[in-house]
Amino acid sequence: MNLKIDQTGIDGAVIVSSIRRGDDRGTFSRWFCEQELAPVLGDSRIVQANNSITAEPGSVRGMHFQHAPHAEKKLIRCIAGRVFDVVLDLRVGSPTFLQWRAVELAAGDDRALLIPEGCAHGFQVLEAGASLLYLHTAAYAPHAEGGVRYDDPRAAIAWPLPPCNLSERDLKHPLLAADFNGITP
Repeated sequence: MNLKIDQTGIDGAVIVSSIRRGDDRGTFSRWFCEQELAPVLGDSRIVQANNSITAEPGSVRGMHFQHAPHAEKKLIRCIAGRVFDVVLDLRVGSPTFLQWRAVELAAGDDRALLIPEGCAHGFQVLEAGASLLYLHTAAYAPHAEGGVRYDDPRAAIAWPLPPCNLSERDLKHPLLAADFNGITP
């Protein structure tokens, strides 16, 4: 076993930890293994990889998701810097509906966060020059994109730093309506 899977308290959102092995030459760790991740990926396959680099601490990106039939799982790993990575459950009927969990991810910590379909993802930079590697189970579909505002009172995400440097797109995400009862992934 090269990957360890730990629950976050939100169904399907898990922390994937690589088991780092080393000798006098250095170290080796596996970041992805379809076979070992089958219990959490199910029938989904990784179809796209992306990278973001965000310079300034406090910067927030998110909260993003894609509507069905383009809903996606995302496996997020920090490869430089440090981030406060957030998953927000938007799934209709979920026992953790509108609950969020955050995991601090840092370069070299050998951890990734798996975001399930029907959950929004976002992060805040804690250390300058944060770089994230994203593995997606669906290609980006602009017409299916959705978002929740970073400061939505129904989500009440407790960002560790004052949020700054949000994109115009992220600032335009609507607040969740009082009658919002979830999305179907």
